[in-house]
Amino acid sequence: MVYIWDMEIESQLEKISSFQHLELLANQVVEGFISGMHKSPFHGFSAEFAEHKVYNSGESTKHIDWKLFAKTDRLYTKRYEEETNLRCHLIVDNSSSMHYPKLQSGQPFYESKIGFSVLASAVLMNLLKKQRDAVGLSIFSDAYEYYAPEKGSDRHHRMLLNHLEQLLHQPKVAKGTDTVKLLHQIAEKMHRRSMIIIFTDMFQTQTGEEALFNALQHLKHDKHKVVLFHVIDDKTEIAFDFDNAPRKFIDMETGDEVNIFADNVKEAYEKQVQAYFKRLELTCMQNRIKYVPVSVGASFEKILTTYLVEKQSFG
Repeated sequence: MVYIWDMEIESQLEKISSFQHLELLANQVVEGFISGMHKSPFHGFSAEFAEHKVYNSGESTKHIDWKLFAKTDRLYTKRYEEETNLRCHLIVDNSSSMHYPKLQSGQPFYESKIGFSVLASAVLMNLLKKQRDAVGLSIFSDAYEYYAPEKGSDRHHRMLLNHLEQLLHQPKVAKGTDTVKLLHQIAEKMHRRSMIIIFTDMFQTQTGEEALFNALQHLKHDKHKVVLFHVIDDKTEIAFDFDNAPRKFIDMETGDEVNIFADNVKEAYEKQVQAYFKRLELTCMQNRIKYVPVSVGASFEKILTTYLVEKQSFG
C-alpha cells in the first residue's frame, strides 16, 4: 500500500519547529499526511480509512465495498463504528542513549531520538483521536517512569501530551535501560487485546540478546499486535560518519569512555551493528512483530503508513 507524502508539510514543520508546540506540530503532520492521501490512488478510501478492513476468505460478502474494489482491485469490507474502536498502547524508551544526538542551538527537537519518538507518539495520538480510538502510554528507562491505561477522552489525550512534552525538557541525568524487566512489566499490564507500539533504540546493557528477545515475545501474549519502531541516527550510529581526528566516545548510559580514531574501527563497527540489526529483524519476523527502523529527522510518513497498514490487519 502506497500513500503520497505531501512535501508541503516538510516546510511547515521547518517554519514552526522553533515554536515546539507538540500538539500543533502533530496536527500539522497528520493533516499533511491525510491531504497527501487524498492525492493518492486511494482517494475515496483514504479519508475514511478507519471504516474498512481487508476482506478475509470465508467471510460474508454482503459488506464488501465494490466501489473500492473497482479502484484498488482489492477486496475490503465496510466496518461499522463500534467495530473500528482500537486500543493502542504507546511505549517510549527514555534512557540516556535516547537523548542522542546532542542538539545544537536552533536545531529541531525531533532530530534527537527522544524528540523524534515524542513527536511520532503525538502524531499517532492525533490520528487515534480522530478515529475515536483509545490510547495509553508507558515510559521507561532504568525504571517504569510512567503508565496510563488506554482511554479516549480529550482530558486523557491532553494529559498524555503533557507527559510527552516533559520528556523534552527534563534535565540530563545518566540513566541506563532495563529494557527486559520493564517490557515484561508492561506486558503484564496489557489485559485487553491491543496494538502495542514501541519507540526505542534497542540499546540496553542489563542483559543479553536472548532475554531481550524473550521480553519482546512476551508482548505478543493475548494476541496483541506489536510494532517496534527502531529509532536510530543513521549518520553516526549506522554509517559511523566521523572524521578521523582522535575522538573520545562516551557511553551515555554507563559513562564508559574510549579514545579512538574513527577510521580504525569503522569497518568492524559497521559489521557488528548490521549483524545485530539483522538478528533483531529476524527475531521480530519469527515472532510476528512488525520491525521498522526509522532515522531521526526523517518524515513521519513511514510511521503513519505502518500504523494504518497494521491496523487494517488487526481485525
